[in-house]
Amino acid sequence: MTEVEVIKQGIPYHGWQAKEGIPSLRGLLIEDINQVELKFWDRVGGPGAFVDLGLGIGTEGGGWIVEIPAGKSLNPMRHMFDEGLYIAEGRGATTIWREGGAKQMVEWQQGSMLAIPLNAQHQHFNTGTTPVRFYSMNTMGRTMNMYNSESFCFDNCFDFLDRYADEDDFYSGDGKLLSVPLEQYKVWRTNFVPDARNMELHSWEARGAGGLNVHLEMSETVCPHISQFPVGTYKKAHVHGRQQSGRVNSQGGAKLLILGGEGFTLTWEVGTQDIKQHNWKENSIVVAPSSHYHQHFNVGARPARYLAAIQIGTRRSRTPGQKSTADLDEGEGGDQIEYRSENPEVHKIFESELKKRGVTCQMSDLSPFCSAG
Repeated sequence: MTEVEVIKQGIPYHGWQAKEGIPSLRGLLIEDINQVELKFWDRVGGPGAFVDLGLGIGTEGGGWIVEIPAGKSLNPMRHMFDEGLYIAEGRGATTIWREGGAKQMVEWQQGSMLAIPLNAQHQHFNTGTTPVRFYSMNTMGRTMNMYNSESFCFDNCFDFLDRYADEDDFYSGDGKLLSVPLEQYKVWRTNFVPDARNMELHSWEARGAGGLNVHLEMSETVCPHISQFPVGTYKKAHVHGRQQSGRVNSQGGAKLLILGGEGFTLTWEVGTQDIKQHNWKENSIVVAPSSHYHQHFNVGARPARYLAAIQIGTRRSRTPGQKSTADLDEGEGGDQIEYRSENPEVHKIFESELKKRGVTCQMSDLSPFCSAG
């Protein structure tokens, strides 16, 4: 009789994480990425922690947080996964080069963003007198799960010349503003953003409440977006990755890094009204779980701005003539709940939080449930 061997189940990325020996941050919220506990990570040469926010543990993860002590540097690296960095604290510089080529350098500070071209050699330095912390949005999990090879991810010598070919102005900060057919939002194509907290944004009326936005296209496939909305307002609810009840996608949802302001996010699963509230402030990360509605509220004294770490490893492209459903009314086949159709409890929660802080609601012309005359 033939023996049948039982297959041992396991996610390659989870196994790799366990071997690396640093903490894994889980749940739906990190209150302040500059305050979370890190552990020295031999691979990078500085303290780090994985960001695994979501319902359960997303099989592809959400990147990591790394610190560079004052006056120190991390190990030189190259890797076969896409990566975008947001500098949450400190100042420093990154060098980038191809094998046998000259090193180029970009200087950055708190609020800067930069994309690391696929498999380019690079090294990060802290040139200040205080620690640097950055959030790495990357596709390591996806790559490891596809190839199940640490050596492929980190020891591959292939040069992607269509991503980086020693251009002198690669990190100049110059960019190009693009409009997208059928869409209200704008795209800023660049590889370096000197200060994401203060960069110019553009109107995206369909998302509600006078909100501003810009979609980024960095190093071809690092494509997050930045949104801002005014004091005393909130954005319309919508859903990413609408799926069957109880199922979530491989990344656990969209990670939102708060660049400024104070507020909260409400989430509830598709088909339910079980609302959960997640309070945030500058340098928080909150996850909008896949197959769950999410809605963002500004209850602070200044505009709220966030970086949505989605579309990492994906070109910002769409079939000609196809419009995004993110800002389209559900009644028209989209994924957005218009103010007139929202659960009245949502607005009650918002007004209650405003009252605690002495902030006036500015939704009287937008929400039929607003009590502010």
